[in-house]
Amino acid sequence: MWKQFIGKLSWKAMKSSSGGGGAGSPPAKPPPPLSSPRENGASPRVNGATAKPNLSPPSPAAGAGAGAEVRSREDAFVQKVNICCAVYDFSDRGKDSPEKERKRQMLMSLVDCIGAAEEPLTETMIAACVRMFAANLFRVFPPKVRSGTSASETEEDEPFFDPSWYHLQVVYEFLLRFVTSPLVDAKVARKYVDSPFVSKLLDLFDSDDPRERDCLKTILHRIYGKFMGNRPFIRKAVSNIFYRFVFETDHHNGIAELLEVFGSVISGFAKPLKEEHKLFLWKALIPLHKPKSVGVYLPQLTYCITQFIEKEPKLSGTVIRGLLKYWPVTNSQKEIMFLGELEEVLELTDMAEFQKCMVPLFWKIASCLNSSHFQVAERALFLWNNEHLFDMISQNRQVILPIIYPALERNTRWHWNQSVLNVTMNVRKMFCEMDERLLLACQNNFQEEEEKQAATVERRRLMWEQLERSAARGYHQPVIAADASFPAPPSSSRLVAPTVT
Repeated sequence: MWKQFIGKLSWKAMKSSSGGGGAGSPPAKPPPPLSSPRENGASPRVNGATAKPNLSPPSPAAGAGAGAEVRSREDAFVQKVNICCAVYDFSDRGKDSPEKERKRQMLMSLVDCIGAAEEPLTETMIAACVRMFAANLFRVFPPKVRSGTSASETEEDEPFFDPSWYHLQVVYEFLLRFVTSPLVDAKVARKYVDSPFVSKLLDLFDSDDPRERDCLKTILHRIYGKFMGNRPFIRKAVSNIFYRFVFETDHHNGIAELLEVFGSVISGFAKPLKEEHKLFLWKALIPLHKPKSVGVYLPQLTYCITQFIEKEPKLSGTVIRGLLKYWPVTNSQKEIMFLGELEEVLELTDMAEFQKCMVPLFWKIASCLNSSHFQVAERALFLWNNEHLFDMISQNRQVILPIIYPALERNTRWHWNQSVLNVTMNVRKMFCEMDERLLLACQNNFQEEEEKQAATVERRRLMWEQLERSAARGYHQPVIAADASFPAPPSSSRLVAPTVT
């Protein structure tokens, strides 16, 4: 930019000196290329011989001119950035419209300038940029404007759009160019893109505007990659956001975006995993299954967890026990999502880890098979379509089939949905083809348990009948108390509250 400006000035000076005549005067001849040896640095000729070249160092005026040019470039850039630090009210569109547009044009010129720059940014310029980012981005979110409907009805269907996004979009573009530019020295910028700056940037993930969260997702990923000194702080700060969301507020808009960033971060973890990363899985990621809104970010959460298991397969048992810990009880849709995630985890589970947790796992699956919600029962039965899981079940059928068979038998007798009934019969047929003798033994055990339960129910019924008869006889023929000091009231008398005099 400054080179173009200086070039225009030199061209105007040359044009005025060469074009002194009128329009009809002939054009002036161009000066010879080596008119002055001292000016051009050429070797002078003395009597046809070439003299020695001038090896004297450049004059101090040349260095001073270059320094002045750098300072002028820096001052102009900082002046533009300082103009963009002005903050306007965007709730009223007609207020300060010329100033807002002027600032937006200035921001766009800065974006183009940093994209086409050829010289590194100085520390003064970097500090001014970070100050401008903080002034424009770190703010209090505007309240949601909802009319006629409650917040729960419109929370998912109607996303909120920030009225200042037309302006903020350019600031985020400038920040992204700033972070990804090779002309920004990471060591120098680390002084200003510090922990407080990153912490406030993470707070912006709670924005209601999905466009802002999408920009923040890309920028956070670039910051994590460029500023390596900030990585431990970013992991700790994101963990604290997850803790606060799960155990305190139960509301945060940017969990899906943060998990998407950490999906790529986890894929870059070195093997073997550090203890810090394993604690992040157990204490931060697995408790994210607890909130009601887990369906909003479940795909990103599942991807993060499967990345951990691919890095270290022994963690699959930890994940399965965590799923069983937070398994939903009354939310059928959430239960269906858990079954889907469980299948993805089991696909990555080896036999040793599967055998450690298969007993509590299939007790939970058996309860899902008998669910009155047909989608839950059907999704649980579809687990047998997974070849890897079916192979592990067949190798451990001596333990699994006695747990599963009562649920299958109850479905064949009493389930109301025909689709669930058909799939149950197919699963039972698979076990019959796998080990018919074991299936018959489970059937006999189930019949014996039914007979025992029927006898228990009959004894309980007879006992209650006897108690009812005894209570009826005792009401009409009251028993005289053994202690004469506390005589029993006659059966015909009524209990009357005492009067207060």
